[in-house]
Amino acid sequence: MHVVATAGHVDSGKSTLVRALTGMEPDRWEEERRRGLTIDLGYAWTTLPSGQDVAFVDVPGHERFLGNMLAGIGPAPVVCFVVAADEGWQAQSGDHRDAVAALGIEHGVVVLSRADRASGQRIADVLARTRTELAGTGLRDAPAVAVSAIDGTGLADLRAVLDGVLAGVPHPATDGRIRLWVDRSFTITGSGTVVTGTLAAGTLAQGDRLQLLGHFDSRPVAVRGLQSRDTSYTAVGPVSRVALNLRDVSATDIRRGDALVTPDAWPTTSVVGIHRTTGVAYTDVPEQLMVHVGTASVPARLRPFGADHARLVLDRRLPLVLGDRLVLRDPGSRSVLGGARILDADPPALLRRGDGAHWAERLAGMDPAGDVLGEVAARGLVEVHHLGRLGLVPEHDAEAPSGVRVFGAWWVHAPLFDAWQHRLRTAVQALQDGDPLAPGLSMGAARDLLALPDEKLLSHVIVAAGLEQDGGHVRLPGSRGTLGAIEPAVAELERRLTARAFHAPEAGELAALGLGTRELAAAERTGRLLRLRDGVVLLPTAPALAMRALAGLDQPFTTSQARQALDTTRRIAVPLLEHLDSRGWTQRLDAGHRKVVR
Repeated sequence: MHVVATAGHVDSGKSTLVRALTGMEPDRWEEERRRGLTIDLGYAWTTLPSGQDVAFVDVPGHERFLGNMLAGIGPAPVVCFVVAADEGWQAQSGDHRDAVAALGIEHGVVVLSRADRASGQRIADVLARTRTELAGTGLRDAPAVAVSAIDGTGLADLRAVLDGVLAGVPHPATDGRIRLWVDRSFTITGSGTVVTGTLAAGTLAQGDRLQLLGHFDSRPVAVRGLQSRDTSYTAVGPVSRVALNLRDVSATDIRRGDALVTPDAWPTTSVVGIHRTTGVAYTDVPEQLMVHVGTASVPARLRPFGADHARLVLDRRLPLVLGDRLVLRDPGSRSVLGGARILDADPPALLRRGDGAHWAERLAGMDPAGDVLGEVAARGLVEVHHLGRLGLVPEHDAEAPSGVRVFGAWWVHAPLFDAWQHRLRTAVQALQDGDPLAPGLSMGAARDLLALPDEKLLSHVIVAAGLEQDGGHVRLPGSRGTLGAIEPAVAELERRLTARAFHAPEAGELAALGLGTRELAAAERTGRLLRLRDGVVLLPTAPALAMRALAGLDQPFTTSQARQALDTTRRIAVPLLEHLDSRGWTQRLDAGHRKVVR
């Protein structure tokens, strides 16, 4: 299916043309039919000679209803631009032309309506003027047809031309994320809340869970039922006019300009960086604007950075991404000021003096098609999922550009990663130079030093920096066994314990050797000593030696028997036995007995 929006000045015969093509009445309101004036959006559909289904969104032409017109034409990829052959190009024609140009619409048909009221020469003159006016838009080379909805002249040709135009429209993605801009919300007795909109990409299915991004809140909703062209479907693909019967929301809580999106697939923002595509230079634009995107119309404040770039602050958050087209309108008039394209859907906060100039310089150099490397460089690091949400990379199988390091879900700018390595190695070196007995830089301190959002990144930095991770600390390679000035004292203690393995020195003896808590901890980290509770210090081989002696005892044995077998004191025997229990080598049976675990 295809969706075509009408465009053209008031009383150009747009609704009459749609009625003649489809046999349906696009004007939904009694007032519209009574006055012969389209006020709001109308909808109709038909099948073309090729068998291709096409739906029409009929828009009002009067300048007072330009906002409604923009809501109708915004989500539509194809336009039927209507100019009355008898009246010719009108002021409102210019407004609609400007809207088409602003939205970047490139597919459409020019229709010269009411051909029965104009001579051949008049039709030729109006077409020439129309071609001139549309020269700066995507419709400059659009095919043109003169028709009369009254006597049927040219209708068959128009249907054939529409078939040809629609055949050339690129096929949208059927498996992409959903962003459905709501243009109507109402209640049907027995069904509940129904919303309508133009599905531009993705596939909607009955039972889908969506996120409603409303004027005032965001909430999950479920698709209870699905229709297109008054027919129920289990699933509908793009491009289609769809009506969704929603669960979990009242019709009064949804209004035109809200959006239904795939959950967790779209960013929402109220600040964007834009590039002027058409219209007035931003230096000549009023600060307060109305911004139209999709079916939404939102007040906004514009801060220009030269004639072609600006920062736009919206009154509410919208699901916007790189490349989205915006129409800017002066709220004090009914004319279109111009069009804009989003270059930065997640701009940085401007907090310090000079931030604005720095960001403006980057904005001016950004590629409208997307600068992934520039985006990663500006952020330093970013999750690839977020780049996908911003529209910078495909949702799946995104390939990192040169200059970006990939670590799981994170993309890191290579110069930043190099700086992390240097900063971490410098910090570890300084710590160990100043305190050789320190265990190293703790993992928490290392993560804080580099301001890493994910601790998994730290392991990659440690490896790349040529450092070692040991017991929750980061150290220089080969430094684990270095004891520096306390080496002689530790060697003396080793000599004594080698001679009498279970005669642990008293606290005074350790102090005399210059071995305090920090020194003993350092020696233990290097594997030179074993510390037990109550200040008992032995060699790491002591547990194995003790097991040989205890295995020769009658089982079970008492603490006193163990003390005698080890030729030691109770001060040493009890902590040692508890250590053996903790390793599962011995088992405590009761208050006075243990056994060796075979």
